[in-house]
Amino acid sequence: MNPLPLPGRTLALLAVIVPLLALFIYVGLRSGPLAPVAVTVVAVESRPVAPALFGIGTVEARYTYKIGPTSTGRLKRLDVQVGEAVKGGQVLGEMEPVDLDDRIRSQESTVKRTEAALREAQARQSYVRTQAHRYEQLFAARLVSEEIVGTKRQELQIADAALSSAREELARARSDREGLVAQRVNLRLVAPVDGVVAVRDAEPGTTIVAGQIVLEIIDPKSFWINVRFDQINAAGLTGDLPARIVLRSRGGQPLPGRVLRVEPKADAVTEELLAKVVFDAIPQPFPSVGELAEVTIGMPAIPAVPAIPNAAVRREGDNVGVWQVVEGDLRFAPVKLGAGDLDGYVQVREGLKEGYQIVTYSEKALKAHDRIHVVERIPGVAK
Repeated sequence: MNPLPLPGRTLALLAVIVPLLALFIYVGLRSGPLAPVAVTVVAVESRPVAPALFGIGTVEARYTYKIGPTSTGRLKRLDVQVGEAVKGGQVLGEMEPVDLDDRIRSQESTVKRTEAALREAQARQSYVRTQAHRYEQLFAARLVSEEIVGTKRQELQIADAALSSAREELARARSDREGLVAQRVNLRLVAPVDGVVAVRDAEPGTTIVAGQIVLEIIDPKSFWINVRFDQINAAGLTGDLPARIVLRSRGGQPLPGRVLRVEPKADAVTEELLAKVVFDAIPQPFPSVGELAEVTIGMPAIPAVPAIPNAAVRREGDNVGVWQVVEGDLRFAPVKLGAGDLDGYVQVREGLKEGYQIVTYSEKALKAHDRIHVVERIPGVAK
């Protein structure tokens, strides 16, 4: 029995539908949700890795001098403002002496009076000594009695005691005068070293108690960065390692420095190590104390080891790994990573060997059964 012939209109319709269906399937497989994911790949290669340690710190001054009076009084004058440079020994201000000048003059009068009393005691002692010596000679010639000689000897002892007392009184008066003069000198606020005025906490006319801070001076040559580093990544951090310092106020301009020391006491709460980083040359103008700084430490280089770009590292659940390309198929390979460097490469300790192909970038998140299409570059992604 022969099949029924298809009408010409049906054949024409099929001739149109079949190519459209094939085109739809082709477009769906090439550019739709079923299309392969465009990826870029790279081969695992052995290369030396120069690890870098990154931390955030603040600018501090190693030496800060807080200046204030040693006794309570009123601030008479203050000659410097915040930001001014001062020299060591420069008088920065002065406290009101009140009655101190009068007390010094009174004590100077006391010193002069005791000096006169000392001269009088010396003269009396010299006269009494001479008389006692003469009477000793007369007694030896049996011209005076022993009782008179004893009296002269007693007078000499009294004169010696009076002279000793006068000397002690003069020493005490001079000490009192020197103490008052020292108090008068201490009323002057003097810069101990060359530096910059960082704080001015009082104005003339203010009553200041003993020990209160009036001025704070910092030594710009002692600027350093107090930096915190994560303890997990801080292995090998020691003094004298090179540092790259970026101050927040300098627009990303890096400044060279070095690690001065690693503090023996870490922060147990934040699990960070503390280190002091110094500038190779103090930047001009001086940075502000308390300014934030980003510090990158160059760690000792690791010999050539398998390394991959940081961009290839992915996290799937609790596993860290990479998408490996095996005969055109995807496979998630867990890896154990080591140190990384500033070039964007990280050491692979376990999970990959040299020559393996891994995905660096993809146009969307990958899954195990996704089809991939290797390209040279994905638009909008750095190569």
